[in-house]
Amino acid sequence: MTSARSSDPSSSPTAELAFLLAQVGAHAAARFAERLAPLKLLPPHAGILRAVGQSDGLSQAALSERLGMFPSRLVVLLDALEERGLLERRSTPEDRRSYALHLTRAGKEMVQQIGRVAEEHKEALCAALDGAEQAQLAALLRRIADEQALTAGVHPGYRKLGRGRPADPDG
Repeated sequence: MTSARSSDPSSSPTAELAFLLAQVGAHAAARFAERLAPLKLLPPHAGILRAVGQSDGLSQAALSERLGMFPSRLVVLLDALEERGLLERRSTPEDRRSYALHLTRAGKEMVQQIGRVAEEHKEALCAALDGAEQAQLAALLRRIADEQALTAGVHPGYRKLGRGRPADPDG
């Protein structure tokens, strides 16, 4: 005889999987934002610096496309990073209306700091898992991300960023 609980499909070990993914994802995003705060960066700033660091000379249009972000929203974020001396925009010889993005020395140092913050963040989030479990979880999440057609290395929240000014990281 089966109990009412065991015959209830919501009691299966995977019933709450989507909720757990959302819960851990929201928690991870909030904690990462908190960890970036001492650097006076918001997560979109960190993502932009990382993307430019990986593709020096990337155009604003290409970055907007890669991140799935409104160009008008990207400009506001780029302005803030440029004002802080973390990146610079250079007009391209082919089209002076187009700008190539380059990290400054300070921007490259900031990308290294972001990397350290990200590593500490991963260690804190995954403290309950050993190395093999972390590798297995990463592989499984990559499969899910691929199946959902998520762009590798790009937070899907970029696509939802509005056109207004970003929140002030100083609070």
